[in-house]
Order: sequence, then structure tokens, then C-alpha cells
Amino acid sequence: MEGLVNARIITPYSPHSTTSRHYSPVLRAISQPLFKSHLRLTGRFKSLTPIGISMQPVEASSISHFDNTLPSKEVLEIWRNADAVCFDVDSTVCLDEGIDEIAEFCGAGKAVAEWTARAMGGSVPFEEALAARLSLFRPSLTQLQEYLEKRPPKISPGIDELIKTLKAKNTDVFLISGGFRQMIHPVALVLGIPVENIFANQLLFGSSGEFVGFDENEPTSRSGGKATAVENLRKSHQYKKMVMIGDGATDLEARKPGGADMFICYGGVQHREAVAAKADWLVFHFRDLIKSLE
Repeated sequence: MEGLVNARIITPYSPHSTTSRHYSPVLRAISQPLFKSHLRLTGRFKSLTPIGISMQPVEASSISHFDNTLPSKEVLEIWRNADAVCFDVDSTVCLDEGIDEIAEFCGAGKAVAEWTARAMGGSVPFEEALAARLSLFRPSLTQLQEYLEKRPPKISPGIDELIKTLKAKNTDVFLISGGFRQMIHPVALVLGIPVENIFANQLLFGSSGEFVGFDENEPTSRSGGKATAVENLRKSHQYKKMVMIGDGATDLEARKPGGADMFICYGGVQHREAVAAKADWLVFHFRDLIKSLE
């Protein structure tokens, strides 16, 4: 227990909690170096361009049994008139799964990737999978900073143009992820998305930078959390039409009464058939979404 400010640091921190003042010494120690890291990365990201997908293209025969690759009139109507679009980050906005990448950086890539596949397929509760994956490598603050310095985001082809197109239509854009805020901030900087439009998890560290857990008060730390985040956005902004775009079961969950009006499955990185089959629209290229807005 040495190195912690006190035992309370193990209790998850919520920035909106009435007890947050107890954590301020630790948070200052954590946030300042990470913020500086982001500033150093910003200059590099200004010239960052999307890189190609390093995987085999999806064969047409493998998707021939899906009847949702062409949008219905109703789907197009919602898409073209959406007040807000919420994007998953891993394997959607970015080409990889952030937790898998930092786990590989820390030497536990294979074991963590297996848990990620199970979580995204919906076979285990998300909170169980998140805790299990983090316990396998327990990243320190120093490791996180090194990762952010050495591995800039791999942005999916076309996502930058799509977000620019949505902004030109005065459509609000949000990033809703089961990943970590510390790793998503650089992505938001690349795409020009305000950090307040990020809904994600938070890694917690002790006074010496050791890993102590994650904030379990974040909605996205558990199954159904993305749906809760979308519902809260809808209520607070009084949006009439909302769209969720992602690749996993937790993204599909966001489509519900009071949440997203429809779910677009992006299969350009990971094609999860069980999720794709239930989507309102299945796309493999963001250019299809861009063209439909023209």
C-alpha cells in the first residue's frame, strides 16, 4: 500500500462526485504530465493522415447474406437529419483496439486481445472483460506516457472527411468508447472534436504512478454504458434524431427507446456478423456515409 496518498485512492474517482476533493493531489500529479504529453503530440498530429487498413479486404461472398448493406428510405432519412452522431473509437474511428495496443506495448497483447474479442462479441459482460484485461498487465503512468509518445493514433480512412462533412451540416459529433480518456484525447485533437464530447473510461494511478484501477463510476465501464451515455446526451441537448456508429455489441446496445434512433455497423476493420446482422445499416467504407449526405 506504500506510495498511495491514502487508502481512498483505490475507490474509483468521478469528476462529478461530491467527494472528488479527496483525490485532487493525485489527480494533479496524473493530469499534468499527460496534458504535457498531449501538447507534444499535437504538432505531430497536425500532419497526420489516415493510414491503410493492414488486413485482407472483406470478400463479397462473406457478406452476401446480409440485406442491410443498402439503406432503406427510413434509414437515410434519419441519417441525413441527425442532430448528433456518436462514434465508437476502437476499430471504428481508429484502426485498432486501444487496450489491445497498450497491452501489447506492455507485453500482454495476446491474452488481452482474446478477452477483447469476447467482450466485443457480447459473450461476457463488458465490466468483467475490462477488469480482467487490465489485471493482466496493470499499466503504470510511465508506460502510458511512453505509449502515447511512441504510438500515435491510427485513424481509419475517410473518418476525418466524414466528421468534417457532419460538422458542415451542424451535426454534433461525440466519441463514446469503452477505451480510456487518456488515449482518446489525442484522437479527438486529430479530428477537431472537443474533449468535452468524449465519453470514455478513466485509468487511475497512485502517487508514484502505479496502476490502481479504473473509474467504475463512468457509464462506459459497464455493459449498457454507451446506451446510458447516449440517453443522457439526448436528454441534456434535447436531440430529436441520434445515430450510433460502431462495430461491437456495446454499440448496438445504444439503439433503444430514448437512446440512438438507429445503429450503423462499421465493418471496415472488424466484421462481427452477430452485430452486423442486427444493424440498421452495414457499411465497410466511410465514403458510403459521406456520399449519402451529398
